[in-house]
Amino acid sequence: MFCYHNLLPDRKRAFIFFLILTTILPIIVLAAPKDQSRWDKYYDIEEFLFGTEPIRFLKENINLLPKGKALDLAMGEGRNGVYLATQGFDVLGLDISPMGLNKAKKLADYHNVKIETQVVDLEGYPLKKNAYDVIICTYYMQRDLFDRAKESLKPGGMILIETYNVDYLRYASFSKKYLLEYNELLEVFKDFKIIRYQAYDDGKEAYSSIIAQKP
Repeated sequence: MFCYHNLLPDRKRAFIFFLILTTILPIIVLAAPKDQSRWDKYYDIEEFLFGTEPIRFLKENINLLPKGKALDLAMGEGRNGVYLATQGFDVLGLDISPMGLNKAKKLADYHNVKIETQVVDLEGYPLKKNAYDVIICTYYMQRDLFDRAKESLKPGGMILIETYNVDYLRYASFSKKYLLEYNELLEVFKDFKIIRYQAYDDGKEAYSSIIAQKP
């Protein structure tokens, strides 16, 4: 049964979010088979672990993104991909967790939109080239996905990425390997047109966000 309003209290959800990020996320990046069962276990609750609202950076900049086919890498429970679908995008979500993607489908049903999902191991998964108008990847760090995602965009397509940066170490214990370096996204997408960029730090968390357009 889907309960849109039956979400974890903010503080409790934040604690679980921190627990997963500090103990599980560095492992999920390796995308070993055991990660599927691990993430399925965390998603196997009635509530939406990370909430149902899209990240603010996506919502604030939605009108900049070219309408068409959108790919959500590491979709999880679908908060961002489903939001794209509500805005008229044709969405495909990829994730290692069937449980997470099932919840994404339920969220889409709640909003009366359709999304496609596929259970994949993003380590080594071949993305289609020149296939998507928009690609998003939020709070999932796998550096070799950057170039693959760039190739997967159509000319004129846009990519949106947001995840924690090294300043997050001020607030949490985290492997630096899975944090963005200063201006790393600007360097990665130096051959793209930078549409929006931010390095955010509110004294509790720190992350970087970018929207870049393929020439």
